[in-house]
Amino acid sequence: MSHGALLTVAAAGVALLLLMIIKAKIQPFVALVVVSIGVALTAGVPAAELVATIEEGMGSTLGHIATIIALGAMIGRIIELSGGAASLAHSLMDRFGERRTPLALTAAGFLLGIPVFFEVGLIILMPIAYGVARASRKPLLVYALPMGAAMLTVHAFLPPHPGAVAAATTIGADQGWVLLFGIPVTAVVILLGYLLAKRMTRREYPMTADVYAKVFGEGDGSEAESGAEPAPKGAVAGPVEGAENPPSFGMVVSLIVTPIVLILLGTIGTNFLSEGSTLRAVLTVLGAPMVALLVAAALAAYFLGARRGWSSARISEVMGSALPGVAMVILVAGAGGVFGKVLVKTGIGDAVADVLDRTGLPLLALAFAMTMLLRAVQGSTTVALVTTAGLITPLLQRTDLSPQQLALVCLAMGAGGLSVSHINDAGYWMFTRLVGLEVGDGLRTWTVLTTAMGVAGFLLTSLLWLVV
Repeated sequence: MSHGALLTVAAAGVALLLLMIIKAKIQPFVALVVVSIGVALTAGVPAAELVATIEEGMGSTLGHIATIIALGAMIGRIIELSGGAASLAHSLMDRFGERRTPLALTAAGFLLGIPVFFEVGLIILMPIAYGVARASRKPLLVYALPMGAAMLTVHAFLPPHPGAVAAATTIGADQGWVLLFGIPVTAVVILLGYLLAKRMTRREYPMTADVYAKVFGEGDGSEAESGAEPAPKGAVAGPVEGAENPPSFGMVVSLIVTPIVLILLGTIGTNFLSEGSTLRAVLTVLGAPMVALLVAAALAAYFLGARRGWSSARISEVMGSALPGVAMVILVAGAGGVFGKVLVKTGIGDAVADVLDRTGLPLLALAFAMTMLLRAVQGSTTVALVTTAGLITPLLQRTDLSPQQLALVCLAMGAGGLSVSHINDAGYWMFTRLVGLEVGDGLRTWTVLTTAMGVAGFLLTSLLWLVV
């Protein structure tokens, strides 16, 4: 096929994908697989090779990310059910003081957002924001807006979150470099978001009657603690077991930081220690994301579980309860890998790369703009990241980018995935319902804030590009 015909097939495929997800409300995993099959056959992949192409795309992607996402979810689940999440938030509030409680909850969102998925983090921390707002008699949005935005920022930018892991894997970026650049970029973006949210919440926005009653109504506030929203799919209901004797702040932070430190040490060892060195070999193994998260999961199971009285059966149950909630996320990422493989196999990837190359836009700008556009039209950060990664990979393969530059491309995509959270995003509805915002006020606050933070993340990444 000519490049023009291939591009037409690609455009039709992406349009069909968006229609299936947005209009027909078809599950993204199913939509991605169906569109991948249709694009492959239309673009000339022989029927005999179709199944092998799908299996290769799925296997090569999930071989890298399935274990990472599952282990990250297990760590987050243990921290949640041990009482570690609440302990982290309350300790930060004690350290920051009453006047800086919004900043404390923002920091809690940042730290807890590393091992815990965005939706789960909201469910965990929102009752704490309710309680603080009730005690201070200040608007709930003062506390919830920067806290929620912090968790979404981590979700878009950093491993072990599925979009970031899938994007890094697809374009061949080292996750150690992604973390090394991404953690400070994310921290600065979150601080800027906190300052912007502080300014935005000077105006008081009306709350829906049900949420207002939960936060400020009479009674002991237990109705707010129970949570009006259902837990995310796969969550296990029940009380937090460590509520009476929660783990210490230092313990929780240490467990969150452990896999990050190991991954960074692995990257440093690979780049700065001599080949054949025993220390380099050890750090390379420990710094592999899968191994680093496995170590952290074992430590969490011991320090937050076994040492605090959990039986082996209970630890196994808690870790297993994390998996149903992430199973579909893993499959969506794998289906994104199938789509990317089809783009390469059919030559569509090269055709798209030619067109993108002729636009004259810098790689970072292309990565950011494509992800933001896909995020805006279909809602899912993960789908936007995996789709953009598949489209842009052939263009990246024509360039001679360093590992550091590939990591920055991944972060630019994350900035696009953070932006434009609006009415087609499940996270938008979850946040606005939990804080009692009407649709218009949600667009004026949450959507504006996430977009401003995404643009800030892209600008920071662009500055780093100039010095690597």
